[in-house]
Amino acid sequence: MAESQNRVRAVVAVPLREELCRLIEEREPRLQVIRDHTLVPPMRGPADWSGDPAFTRTPAQQAAFDEMVDSADVLFGIPDVDPQALARTVSANPRLRWVMTTAAGGGSTIKAAGLARADLDRILFTTSAGVHGGTLAEFAVFGVMAGAKELPRLLADQHDRVWPDRWEMRQIDEMTVLIVGLGGIGSECARRFHALGAQVWGTTRSGEPVDGVDRLVPLDALVDAVREVDAVVVTLPGTAQTHHLIGEEVLAAIKPGAILANVGRGSVIDEKALLPALDDGRVAFAALDVFEHEPLDAGSPLWGHPRVLVSPHTAALSSREEERIARRFAESATRLLDGEPLRAVVDTVEFY
Repeated sequence: MAESQNRVRAVVAVPLREELCRLIEEREPRLQVIRDHTLVPPMRGPADWSGDPAFTRTPAQQAAFDEMVDSADVLFGIPDVDPQALARTVSANPRLRWVMTTAAGGGSTIKAAGLARADLDRILFTTSAGVHGGTLAEFAVFGVMAGAKELPRLLADQHDRVWPDRWEMRQIDEMTVLIVGLGGIGSECARRFHALGAQVWGTTRSGEPVDGVDRLVPLDALVDAVREVDAVVVTLPGTAQTHHLIGEEVLAAIKPGAILANVGRGSVIDEKALLPALDDGRVAFAALDVFEHEPLDAGSPLWGHPRVLVSPHTAALSSREEERIARRFAESATRLLDGEPLRAVVDTVEFY
């Protein structure tokens, strides 16, 4: 019992399979992983961290859930993925020291909680950023490939049973691809496009080299860079600084016929400015996994645009995601307990 009391209390505040709770315990025995599967909503599919919306707690269950969450030294997930629930437990639990969100873009939920600066300084917040890098990078490659090979044209001709004259498709190894954001996702994109023979450019704040990137572009030189590249891949988080970064100025300067893919956050692209660029062919094709407002409004012209591929924010989803995030949590717990820096720490000024 004494050993159990001395261990760090890690409360699982979202749905997580029992086998993965045990995995965390095995990988970091200094954690006491507290969970009660009856108090969290069941997942409807892979990585459904919010769980079934039909799930409700009785008043007694809600009290038990709050008591469990409030006992935490560290939290796996934001309770119910709800900013107000996070605010409540932060206020109730002065010993809470670390929260790992299950979302790569968890900074937005932390911002929405409206926490006091003292609490933001007291608690370390991290995200699962980087865990989804491989799956999102594959979608980015797919999106650029679809544009280079004119997927809409192929599908239209197939639908109409038309055998046209042959035409020349674009080749990835003859293209220059600009990755806007060289974090965990962007680095994975760079690695894959480099392997396919593309010339890879990437925007950077730090100026630090990244494997597979042939040219680093300062973010304030983005307008000049898009004049020279064949494809633009957006991987940036949604912050006040990135809002509509890909807007009228960038889209007016973009090389005619460029391909655009977004696997970051929808708010980075100004959709109103994107539409005329698609209409006149400045952007030849856009593969979008994220949108400014989700679900995408049924009246949005993006749904039916012949140059657009709509993906319902599903490119990151993988049956392995939950295990990857559990392993990340255990690894981060080890680093925390050993006094080492953690990965994917949330900037609590810009919240990314």
